Amino acid sequence: MADARVPILMYHSVAADPSAATRALSVTPEAFAEQMAVIADRGLTPVTTADLAARWRSGRPLPARPVLVTFDDGYEGVHRHALPVLAGHGFPATLFVSTGWLRGPYDTGGGLDTMLDWDQVRELADAGVEVGGHSHSHPQLDQLDDRRLRSELILCREIVSDQLGSAPASFAYPYGHSSRRVREAVRETGYAQALAVGNGLARRAQGPYALRRITVRRSTDTAEFERLVQGRAVARTFARDRALTKGYAVVRRARQARRLVRRPRD
Repeated sequence: MADARVPILMYHSVAADPSAATRALSVTPEAFAEQMAVIADRGLTPVTTADLAARWRSGRPLPARPVLVTFDDGYEGVHRHALPVLAGHGFPATLFVSTGWLRGPYDTGGGLDTMLDWDQVRELADAGVEVGGHSHSHPQLDQLDDRRLRSELILCREIVSDQLGSAPASFAYPYGHSSRRVREAVRETGYAQALAVGNGLARRAQGPYALRRITVRRSTDTAEFERLVQGRAVARTFARDRALTKGYAVVRRARQARRLVRRPRD
């Protein structure tokens, strides 16, 4: 299954009444429960990000019909609503935390809704949820200079290590934005693999630092979800998103180039 195409689902908030800032990328608790039931009923096998990457790296076979359930940012509903459903099915998942958004000693106040605290993150980890990094303050990493970029990556990794007792192996790029420079920095600061967005199926050929994910939104109904986890009509479903992403990538590269030109020499 070296050429397998794997759906990696990207969730954010799981909430009945999310904030305006997170609503479009949230799902209701009822929808999440129904989507996990679809995964169980269709005989898919959830795995963590670290497990998928390790299997592809070593050449070990994948389980039957693999799928990944991932959450970005660290919203409290992942513990309140998603964890009981995952535990009920015996599903692993991966949570990517922005350490400066979580409630606790490192909170910068940037969280977009009610966020997890570290006790809840530890309970998620104890329940089999892999905890990965998602930067400290959730910036567009490809717009940062080298010093700030490495600071975001290292601080996130150190805080997770301090709070959980082990360093995170996986990373997810905030907003899905990366570049070769960002990917190299992620690798150099100790992360073994990283997820982008791309709204496509993940393949081994993408490399361990650019694995694609599929966005699950509040507007994703059951029929669309079934198509996505079965790998059907993914490109058509996200055609507009991909066109916008390509256009915005050109804008970001131009912004970064202007910053480099304006940067004073030492």
